[in-house]
Amino acid sequence: MTSPGERDYDVGYGRAPASSRFQKGQSGNPRGRPRGSKRSPPYETVLGQMVTVREDGRERRLTAAEAFLLHTTKRGLEGDSAAARAAMAAIEDARARHSDPDDLVKVIVYKCVAPGSVNCALEPLRMATKLDRYRDTTRMLLEPWLVEAALARLGAQRLNHEQQDTVVRATRLPHKVQWPDWWEVLP
Repeated sequence: MTSPGERDYDVGYGRAPASSRFQKGQSGNPRGRPRGSKRSPPYETVLGQMVTVREDGRERRLTAAEAFLLHTTKRGLEGDSAAARAAMAAIEDARARHSDPDDLVKVIVYKCVAPGSVNCALEPLRMATKLDRYRDTTRMLLEPWLVEAALARLGAQRLNHEQQDTVVRATRLPHKVQWPDWWEVLP
C-alpha cells in the first residue's frame, strides 16, 4: 500500500498522512475568515428602539438606552451602590465625550398645573424651595423675603398664635425674617 519510506506511523484519528498536512509556512486558512461571520451584538439596534415608560402615572416614549440609564440611576438613588457606580460612570463618560459641559444637559420640562395648584410655580419664581428635590409631591418652604413682603401687606391686620406658628414652620430660614413687633411666635 504505502512505500516503506513514506510513513513509519499509523494513520488514523488525529494522525493525518504527512502528504495532506499543512506545509511549513503556509496558513491553514489562506482566504481568512469570511466577512460578516464575526458580528458584534446589535447594541445600537436594541438600545436605539423606542420603549414606553410610565412615570407618575403618565406614559412617555424614550430610547431603550435612556430608559436603562434612568432605571440604573433610580436604583442608585434608592441605595444600590453598584447601580450608583454604574450611573456615575455613565455620567462621567458622557461628560468626557462632550467638550462643553453646558451641551450635556439641556432639559425642557413641561408640567400641567392643576387648577388651584401653585407649588410648581413657586420654585421657578424663587418664592419657595422644595424640601426633597427628587419628589414631585413634597413639602415647600417659603423664602424669607416673601414672608416679609406678605406680612407688610397685612397692614394693621394681625395673625393669631396658630397662624403665626404655621407661617414660622412654613418658612425656609425663619431666623432671617424681620418679624413685626407684634409677632409672638419666634423661631
